[in-house]
Amino acid sequence: MKALNFVLQFLLFLLLFSLHKAVANGVTPEEARQLRDEVREMFYHAFDGYMEHAFPLDELRPLSCEGEDTLGGYALTLIDSLDTLVLLGDRERFTSSVEWIGKNLRFDINKTVSIFETSIRILGGLLSAHLIASDYATGMRIPSYDNQLLDLAEDLARRLLPAFDTPTGIPFGSVNLKYGVDEHESKITSTAGGGTLTLEFGVLSRLTNDPIFEQVTKNAVRGLWARRSKLNLVGAHINVFTGEWTQKDAGIGTSIDSFYEYLLKAYLLFGDEEYLFIFQEAYSAAMHYLYNDPWYVEVNMDSAAIVWPLFNSLQAFWPGLQVLAGDIDPAIRTHTAFFSVWKRYGFTPEGFNLATLSVQHGQKSYPLRPELIESTYWLYKATRDPRYLDVGRDIVASLQYGARCPCGYCHISDVENHKREDHMESFFLAETVKYLWLLFDLAVGPDNLVENGPYKYIFSTEGHLLPATPQISLLQEHCAYLGAYCYHGSLKEEPRASDKSADSQETNGSRVSDGWVRTGSPLDSSSFKSSPVSGLIKGLCPGLTHAQKYGISYLASVDKPSEDDSAKQKDTVVQSHAIVVISNQSANQSLSGNSNNDNVKESSEREPETNPSRS
Repeated sequence: MKALNFVLQFLLFLLLFSLHKAVANGVTPEEARQLRDEVREMFYHAFDGYMEHAFPLDELRPLSCEGEDTLGGYALTLIDSLDTLVLLGDRERFTSSVEWIGKNLRFDINKTVSIFETSIRILGGLLSAHLIASDYATGMRIPSYDNQLLDLAEDLARRLLPAFDTPTGIPFGSVNLKYGVDEHESKITSTAGGGTLTLEFGVLSRLTNDPIFEQVTKNAVRGLWARRSKLNLVGAHINVFTGEWTQKDAGIGTSIDSFYEYLLKAYLLFGDEEYLFIFQEAYSAAMHYLYNDPWYVEVNMDSAAIVWPLFNSLQAFWPGLQVLAGDIDPAIRTHTAFFSVWKRYGFTPEGFNLATLSVQHGQKSYPLRPELIESTYWLYKATRDPRYLDVGRDIVASLQYGARCPCGYCHISDVENHKREDHMESFFLAETVKYLWLLFDLAVGPDNLVENGPYKYIFSTEGHLLPATPQISLLQEHCAYLGAYCYHGSLKEEPRASDKSADSQETNGSRVSDGWVRTGSPLDSSSFKSSPVSGLIKGLCPGLTHAQKYGISYLASVDKPSEDDSAKQKDTVVQSHAIVVISNQSANQSLSGNSNNDNVKESSEREPETNPSRS
């Protein structure tokens, strides 16, 4: 009987989904307004369900209408939702939530927590809400507010600092908020876990005038990048004491994803070119070794041999990051391919095998992830192509008819039969519905803090709003004009791949991307243009490598180079591998468009380590 009911429910979903799509061939302005309102209702259905049935526990169980502690037992979903309330203009609930948190939240507790998750969800949520509640210019200033959230954020961050006390500077994955790092704590952490802390900790340093937070997170990034392979690739997991890579699979998804994201965003928010230089080299290597147009695969970081021909759902943030980098052409093709997986199943599974064109065994779930929606929003913002509104409409339909539960929205445990699981991650309210609402609000005519507010905002990997205020951002004061660090005199350097691949008309000091770096106000989305050559990021100064400018050497900690190899390396610096990726394929590539690439071989039976490194 249960099986019959499930089959009927699934058929009903397919019918409703097709009817929802059949309303119009394209989303009209009026329908965009209706969809925006529908997304607002989705948020409150889940938020009210959490506040009524789960608060002050961390997260909601939307099927049973109960709560559960999942991270630290400190109202995680409420903190994660604060800036979404702001975007929706809900002054009353934002005010009451901030006041409750200021009076009741404490971190002096015997809890061992994830450095990564606590930083992006709790620390980021507190900082974003503080910057809004304390500033009259945001229109959401709380008169009674007296920096309570900032005080909490500083207290929390100081309790996380012991994790950074390692020989490499790369932090442990977990720390006890009361007693520090346990003596038996694992010395293995993910690249994303160690390299996705710069935004939150950097903002805190600027707000507290204490450089320690920014210093330790920058050292962590340097520690990871110094141990990259000769191909400028990083692995998935590393020993924080020895610096040895314990998993050498390089990719843009699980366990690595937001490492790339925070390199570019740290530059955009703080104006620190060191992050830009690292991003340029890391991005160029990723586009050369991981990109199988329009898909991305995982390779061995040393040999570049393909080890895992898999699309995993965490990769879906990448087209949005490419928009920020000004590399829109490949972003369009990749987004089209990723969305074709969603259309096939109604959701994106955690893993989709590109060799078998089927859901990867053991990775069939969809835990309400926002990454595909995030990229949809950024591509629509950059191009205003109505196809992305159609994508948003389809995603809303899937969530409404497949994931909606009595008190919120449920994980989908199997995308092939849409079986639901009694869990709702806090990032559903922090990101998933936020990006959907921003997408349709942008189509209607934006009236929100992000589009019309007093500042330009960078979104953290958890979707929290971090403003480029004068106190936080050095962009306006930083000497970042073109050629500022290019020496035209005695400095001589052999041409690099990036120099050879550039347009012959471009000269040293004038080469620059048509994206973010080119514009006078790089946070202005109206300036986004597609780079004429896909897959190449050109920086402020091609005459100097990152290592030459900042003195950071490449550490061959595991694989020692031979004498012949050493002779080829000057000053132990590995040159960047900037590669031009040229493709004649259509932007409207379907699921099967290029998935049988000769370079993509059927995967082995082993499963990759699943670490939801990017929420």
